[in-house]
Amino acid sequence: MNDQRKVKRPPSLLERAADMFGLDPAANAPTIDLSSLPPEPEKKGKKAEPAAETPQAEILDPVIEAAPAVEAVPKASPRKDVVKSAPAVVPTRQGTLDRARLAARGMIVPGTPVTGISEEYRIVKRELIRNFGGVGNRPILPRGHRVLIASANPGEGKTFSAVNLALSLAVEADHDVLLIDADIAKPSVLEALGLEDGPGLMDALADPHLPLGDCLIQTDIPGLKVMPAGTGHMHDTELLASARTEALLAQLEQGVPGRILIVDSPPILAASPAAVLAGHVGQMIMVVRADQTLESSLRDAIGLMGACPHIQLLLNGVKFSPGGRRFGTYYGQGGA
Repeated sequence: MNDQRKVKRPPSLLERAADMFGLDPAANAPTIDLSSLPPEPEKKGKKAEPAAETPQAEILDPVIEAAPAVEAVPKASPRKDVVKSAPAVVPTRQGTLDRARLAARGMIVPGTPVTGISEEYRIVKRELIRNFGGVGNRPILPRGHRVLIASANPGEGKTFSAVNLALSLAVEADHDVLLIDADIAKPSVLEALGLEDGPGLMDALADPHLPLGDCLIQTDIPGLKVMPAGTGHMHDTELLASARTEALLAQLEQGVPGRILIVDSPPILAASPAAVLAGHVGQMIMVVRADQTLESSLRDAIGLMGACPHIQLLLNGVKFSPGGRRFGTYYGQGGA
């Protein structure tokens, strides 16, 4: 008798909800779309009482409403902070790269066959993009799209690396590159590219009323723009450390969510602005000259750049590869 009574026990509210609406108790979520169900037919007799149906909606509704809450959690991406409603700054100056000069200096020449140097910087840029793009399980690096290129001392190849990296990134379909010459005392980016000098970074910082477009050069490479160092200023470090610099960088990013800022820094151990610039970027490449940069100098330089959260080393001037790596030769071969 007792067993029969247990079998005939009416199903509980949750059991009926699972049967009627496909509720998955393990996942605590409906397995079918409730809105697509036909209306429940009316039943005669005592079993047609709606009292059992009303609580069902009270239990299932919170589960249905909770699903969008999970999707609504924003993904952490520094590119989403760009004010899309603000128009992008349009350069008012135009310039054509001196390709013969680039070739004479062993640099990447746009529009020419792949070389060993272009392959090397392809590897470098992929690493940078992964850092701010959050590829795979790698966390997104805040402000990682701002990259500072620095070295401990002069003559170690920081401008060479900054220009080559900018040229390599400029052909990326999803990105736009702005190369900023922040070596105020001895600017060399324009000279390397063969562009004419004019107003630039320091002019924009010193005069907030100066149109920012007048400080930018649109090169003949659609994805590459250049900001010269501008007029020298006796308080360059103080201007770079001011809130005006951060506002300026943010303005340069507005309207262009895929923009990457490549900043050519002064030598760290030779000029104080380098340490200040480290606080405005998300990652930094420290160029180390093979057989020239001392370990003590490298340690001192890195110690001054503590404001930058992510620092990587780039070995420059290597005359051989222990592993026999020779990029670029594959593209010149006739066979597969």
